[in-house]
Amino acid sequence: MATKKMRGVILTALTLGTVVNAQTVTNTEEKILDRFHFKGDLRLRYESKETYYKDGTDTTNKYTYHNRYRLRLVAAVDLVQNLKFDIGMRSGYANPTSGNQTFLDNKALSDYFWESLRFNILDIAYKNEDSTLKVGRHPYMIYRPIKSQLIWDNDISFNGVSYNYENDSRIINAGINQPTYAEQVNAKNTINLFFAQYVQKIKLENSQLNIGTAIYYYDGVKGNTPIYNTNKGTGMGNTLVNGVFKNNYNILEAFGELKFKDLFGKPLAVAAGMAYNAAASDKNFGYDLAVQIGKAKKVHDWQLKYSYTDLQADAVLGAHSDSDNFGGGTAAKGHAIRAKYKFGKNTYLAGAFFFDTLFAGKKVGKPAADYERVQLDVIIKF
Repeated sequence: MATKKMRGVILTALTLGTVVNAQTVTNTEEKILDRFHFKGDLRLRYESKETYYKDGTDTTNKYTYHNRYRLRLVAAVDLVQNLKFDIGMRSGYANPTSGNQTFLDNKALSDYFWESLRFNILDIAYKNEDSTLKVGRHPYMIYRPIKSQLIWDNDISFNGVSYNYENDSRIINAGINQPTYAEQVNAKNTINLFFAQYVQKIKLENSQLNIGTAIYYYDGVKGNTPIYNTNKGTGMGNTLVNGVFKNNYNILEAFGELKFKDLFGKPLAVAAGMAYNAAASDKNFGYDLAVQIGKAKKVHDWQLKYSYTDLQADAVLGAHSDSDNFGGGTAAKGHAIRAKYKFGKNTYLAGAFFFDTLFAGKKVGKPAADYERVQLDVIIKF
């Protein structure tokens, strides 16, 4: 009898030990898996671009039509508390302002799909309360009113150190970066970028007003060759003399943004921003006016944005400004209409329409031109 009781005790202890051990292993595995975070998106795009030169002839006009995709994959690993490692890949052959990859008729997708992927994020990020510090290759850490691309394209990544502080009343951004520390760089000399930005948040009765100012100081542009291979040997609107940049770019920014959370049942935002290049003596000013209604957050939500941009040739560095409007770069003015509709939980339909005037000389040796561009997108997030 005692022997049976002893066996029962032993079996019970072993069973409990196995359960506890299994739970410990499971909990440990769950804790390890909780440290990993993944996300990504795939965008399919039909695009048309038409340029009508104002020299009175049809022979100089240009028409192009593309079917394109953009794939972005991002992962983050929590190393210790407040410290994580970020890694991301994007299609587009390391184009600094675009992940677009055109489907090629004469080549199998498998032949160029993996070739086009490049690391656009590879950094260590430290976050403590309201402060974030990133070291390495990381997405821009700059506030842009209604996502204005007057100075910075949506897809820009920085290479260096960036700092962000944000609370309910202010935003502070600063950094030291090196644009030439990247793939597909064509510049003959190193370029450094120093920046500092301050945004004051002012809460009003039914809205919020954001007022901001910044300086973006490039060192090493004047006398240098075009920065990236994807610029195709041009200044992207910036003035070149004998194939090198005529000016440096010490850009002063100022903007105001007024955001209503609910106006006639929809969020509404209006913004105005300007850029002035203190390192150039002429053609050094640009501005952007924008209004957006709606926000595509929930299924069947929509948003519509209109903006007017006038950007002189040397107001900003063309290689880093909007790659869609004006065909990329500076030396143009015009209207942009962007719309987005949330079709499903992770699916969006979007469209963008650009009606621009390109200044004479934006395209080397070409006169002024009318430029029209249409983009129709299906976006899937995962």
